[in-house]
Amino acid sequence: MTRTRKRGALLAVILVLSMLLQACGGGESDGGGSASGEKVKIKWATWGNPGELTRFQEMTKDFNKRHPEIEVEFIPIPGEYDQKILTQLTGGTAPDIFYAGDGLIVKLIENQSIENLTPYMEAPDSLIKKEDYFEGLWGAAVRDGQTYGVPVDCNPMVLWYNKKVLKEAGITEMPAELQASGQWTWDKFKEMTDKIRASNKYGYVLDNSWNSYHSWVTSNGGRVYDENGNFVAADDPKAKEAFQFLYDNVKSKNITFSGTLPKGQGGDAMFMSNQVGFVGAGRWYLPLFKKNESLEYDVVTWPTNTGNKIEPAGIPTAYLVMNKASKNKEAAYTFFSEYLNKDGQRFRLQGGGNAVPSVAGTDEVVLEGNLPEHAQLFLDAREVGYALTPFEAGIPGLSQDITSKFEALWLKNQELDSSLKDIQTMANQKIQDYKNSKK
Repeated sequence: MTRTRKRGALLAVILVLSMLLQACGGGESDGGGSASGEKVKIKWATWGNPGELTRFQEMTKDFNKRHPEIEVEFIPIPGEYDQKILTQLTGGTAPDIFYAGDGLIVKLIENQSIENLTPYMEAPDSLIKKEDYFEGLWGAAVRDGQTYGVPVDCNPMVLWYNKKVLKEAGITEMPAELQASGQWTWDKFKEMTDKIRASNKYGYVLDNSWNSYHSWVTSNGGRVYDENGNFVAADDPKAKEAFQFLYDNVKSKNITFSGTLPKGQGGDAMFMSNQVGFVGAGRWYLPLFKKNESLEYDVVTWPTNTGNKIEPAGIPTAYLVMNKASKNKEAAYTFFSEYLNKDGQRFRLQGGGNAVPSVAGTDEVVLEGNLPEHAQLFLDAREVGYALTPFEAGIPGLSQDITSKFEALWLKNQELDSSLKDIQTMANQKIQDYKNSKK
């Protein structure tokens, strides 16, 4: 054989061996592993209290155990969360996956720093589909028909009530019983807070937040924004009636604005010390309240003034998003989808968790242990409720400006109609200025 033919034969053998080696150690694994066989490393981040952070760490460890080809690192971000994430995105050091509130996600969509998740979720093998999640929860995460974030879970607003405070005020029929029979109305609520105030306790603590204000408006069939995204609460008769109800009851001291509570006291602490009848919140109070074995508590949906048994109320929620600059998107989406699917939400929320699943098919985690007695109402409220509208979430700083003006209304004893008109003028000017800046 000539030297040339020998060299050709040798090259052919090398080529065949190379192809065989590639076949044996071929591309990425199903879970997004590296072609070289090394672990793919991804990072994810969020805020959270100590209990939540412990559960997040546990879930991360569980994922890593089940996916040896991927190594996920959890990075808690305490304090100034939004600013830290924005700084990291600018510097190219942001995690692959992270939480975003409704205000932050709008910024991230507009500066194109997060991934459009629609193609991922519509893929045949995706563990999560958009239709798996409750429609009212998408809020600011969807723009122009495209999905940029998925609700991690949710917290339908309900009224928590202190049974002991109500009983000592002479109330014999509890709110959840009235709700079940379709009699939980504004009139019943006022009647109860009258009695609680007469017993020298606080009737209801009103928090300075969109979810409280909007819930009172929609419990009366009113609107804060119209279909074009204009603030209309100063003109909408049902919205004005809701704010008048709050205003009159703050005046009579049946309702106490949270900003006027004794220094160092919050509605939750006063509730646990049996000084308050009602506080508005999501399921986030459950881990705190259940530690107090002597506390008698339950929940009820927002009272209605429409003749209907239940009306939509606000649902605070956050979204999980994926960094557009991630170098390992397949592995990141593997963790992303397992975090958000039924099994992931069940893992995070079982055992008296502080939220309600955003995905269908996991309701048992809310009902377990029968805590509180009428926990089913969290699920009922989720069915009809709503996340903060993109009309408000989409305008930087608008929510804060609105709540600042409401705070002035309650603290400075301003006149209601002029205050509402002032809020409406400010909101619509801010909305228009923002629209103009985008032209």
